[in-house]
Amino acid sequence: VPTGLDVSADMIRSELLSEVPPGKQQSLALFIKALFDLYKKLHFAYLEINPIAMIGDSMIVPLDLVAKIDETAAFLCASMWGQLDWPSPFGRAAYPEEALIRDLDGKTGASLKLTILNERGRVWLMVAGGGASVVYSDTVADYGFGHELANYGEYSGAPSTEETYLYAKTLLSMMCRHKHPEGKFLIIGGGIANFTDVAATFTGLIKALDQFADQIKENNIKIWCRRAGPNYLEGLKKLKVASNKLGLGIKVYGPETHITAVVPMALGLVPVIEEPDLSGGSAPPPVRKLIPVKNKVKVPKAQKVPPKGEKHTIVTSTPETKAIVFGLQNRAVQGMLDFDFMCKRKTPSVSAMVFPFSGNHFVKFYWGTNEVMLPVYTSTKEACAKHKDASVFINFASFRSVYETTMEAMLLPQIRTVAVIAEGVPEQQTRLLVKAAEMREIGMIGPATVGGIKPGCMRIGNTGGMLDNIVMSRLYRPGSVAYVSKSGGMSNELNNIVCRNSDGVYEGVAIG
Repeated sequence: VPTGLDVSADMIRSELLSEVPPGKQQSLALFIKALFDLYKKLHFAYLEINPIAMIGDSMIVPLDLVAKIDETAAFLCASMWGQLDWPSPFGRAAYPEEALIRDLDGKTGASLKLTILNERGRVWLMVAGGGASVVYSDTVADYGFGHELANYGEYSGAPSTEETYLYAKTLLSMMCRHKHPEGKFLIIGGGIANFTDVAATFTGLIKALDQFADQIKENNIKIWCRRAGPNYLEGLKKLKVASNKLGLGIKVYGPETHITAVVPMALGLVPVIEEPDLSGGSAPPPVRKLIPVKNKVKVPKAQKVPPKGEKHTIVTSTPETKAIVFGLQNRAVQGMLDFDFMCKRKTPSVSAMVFPFSGNHFVKFYWGTNEVMLPVYTSTKEACAKHKDASVFINFASFRSVYETTMEAMLLPQIRTVAVIAEGVPEQQTRLLVKAAEMREIGMIGPATVGGIKPGCMRIGNTGGMLDNIVMSRLYRPGSVAYVSKSGGMSNELNNIVCRNSDGVYEGVAIG
């Protein structure tokens, strides 16, 4: 059944029930239609009844059933769902520590996840970012230590100092529960954060390390760290000072080191490289050697015709592209303007902001050393009417209201690209958004995305992180490498890797 369409009993009878005896078709068709309506109303992600028996002409008996609920739709369906009994993952009851982190995750806008794989394992991970957590776990397994991997999890989405402290304390308490004669490893990893304050999270981590310092030494736990992002230098310095003070011998690395390089070093599989000097500035720019090539005048090839039945609808940004931002996200907008100024754009990429919960007003931002006033409107329609040159809609609304606000924006003909930042958008709503975008030939980025970046043109939201990372990764001018990523943090890591191994990024998108 295509997204957004309904079915009738007659359609079900003709398409599915031709082999069923005529006397039973009507009752069975009505049952299937009611089941489909319930499937949509209660936001099921999967529903299967197999086998199903029909006794007589009207009694229907499901003999076996399996169903999956779209948990992100709880804000829509919680009252209809009632009290749900979730099955235990991995066929076991949750550890108290897992339950604690899950409860903490439900009370914060950040993302905190923890799954214990082997509580007696030697390799423990405290990784920032969902994509990075997968990368680190895979790397540990690739080096032959999968059987020693103790946990899987992440902390991301700018958790507070206290939340990071509770997460680190929970991990360390489990690490110190069982001694191992060969000692253990704690790898504090992560990509280059876009907006998470590394110094703030590391303050919470250091508080936990201070509390468990004696037990860490008693259990012979070796700690390795590789992290980058906003204020990373301050965070790494704090961690190194705490390590020296507590006598923990933590090895600390920044973005000049490959994201997973600490894993084989921690496991003793490769020589340990020297730690960077944290007393200086941010990581030095990569050193590249020029590759001699013969000068050739190339005639540009004609663009290939798209396959039959397909059409290219994505409009990439230019130095003149303008955006409207939904939500009073002053920090993200200032970051976009700083990027624009660094790229030598003539005008800011943000034309206006939309915030329905206050009257029309202006907000002050900085354009280089000058002050500029950006208008804030109460409706997207009014913002578009007064800024006809805006073609990009960046939606920072929460998952509760992002569907309605995005649908409203896509009705306006000038909008050609939509970026939906929010995580936790129900699957049904996501499908409807994607279908509406396809019908109107609008490019959609997200949901659950940090955005995208096109050096020299514009960036969406917090993509690319702070200005020091923009400079380090050469994101202020276009290179020749484009990428598509499913992870915001890994997008920034890709920016770093591409910059160190080529002439830089041409365009990058995190599709969510």
